[in-house]
Amino acid sequence: MVLAGRRKTIAFFIALGAGLISVILLLYVGWVLLNWRTGILLFLGVLLVTAVISGVVLNTIFLVREIRRNEQHDAFINAVTHELKTPVASIRLYLETLQTRPVEEAKRKEFYRIMLDDSERLLATIEQVLRTGRVGAAGRKANLTRIDVNDLVGSCVERARTLHKAPPESLQYHPGAPVATMGDLDEVQAAVSNLIDNAIKYSGGEFRVTVETANVDGKHVYVRVRDAGPGIPRAELKQIFKRFHRVPGPLAARIKGTGLGLYIVRSVAKHHGGRAWAESEGAGRGSTFVMQLPIRQ
Repeated sequence: MVLAGRRKTIAFFIALGAGLISVILLLYVGWVLLNWRTGILLFLGVLLVTAVISGVVLNTIFLVREIRRNEQHDAFINAVTHELKTPVASIRLYLETLQTRPVEEAKRKEFYRIMLDDSERLLATIEQVLRTGRVGAAGRKANLTRIDVNDLVGSCVERARTLHKAPPESLQYHPGAPVATMGDLDEVQAAVSNLIDNAIKYSGGEFRVTVETANVDGKHVYVRVRDAGPGIPRAELKQIFKRFHRVPGPLAARIKGTGLGLYIVRSVAKHHGGRAWAESEGAGRGSTFVMQLPIRQ
């Protein structure tokens, strides 16, 4: 209901702007036909109409952007609330079970494992939100250290295999020639992990993800993450790196997320003198995410 109401509001402002511009143009055309001989008035009229139309267009764009930003913000709040509430409720349930009745040792160990997994999920969500504030802060200083890119990506792949219980054929890693960069180890590791987790999460139940590093031009190292998932529409390839943005569709509605992972990837890459982008040939043809970092031995 809320989403439908916002779409109607956006349509209203677009229709209002188009209607106002049409009326202005009709009035101006009629005025020109009646006063076509008055050159100075014609010139001033052109300036006036241009200014009015520009104002209407800018006002409409601003209103539509604000409505969409509020929509994304609300979606982010709902997603974070769910990501925080679900593991807390799960941990509380198992603790109450352990407190109120005797549990066999095997079951007890299973409960402990589930609670630890939920704790990790809770901490990951909190860290994601906090990291967004850090990477978006102006004038921040990175804790630079030498990073072996192949080793870092390899550790991120192993972490993902453990976290998602992925067999070797589902998550493959192909390291390139040894290469290093200078950067904040924690930030770069978080960016690479976000790329891998994002590819796995949006590939569905059966996933096939390939991670590779490559020294392309002797100046930059590329970290590529390819998946065989649903693909990304061309119009969304740049939008997906914006804060809170999620590709609309049934998959996004089914998979919970904060819309911050790819924003962190691009922010980290930019802060380290690199860049990040996505490639996809369309729906059903998979996606490739690339993070480029400068080589600094």
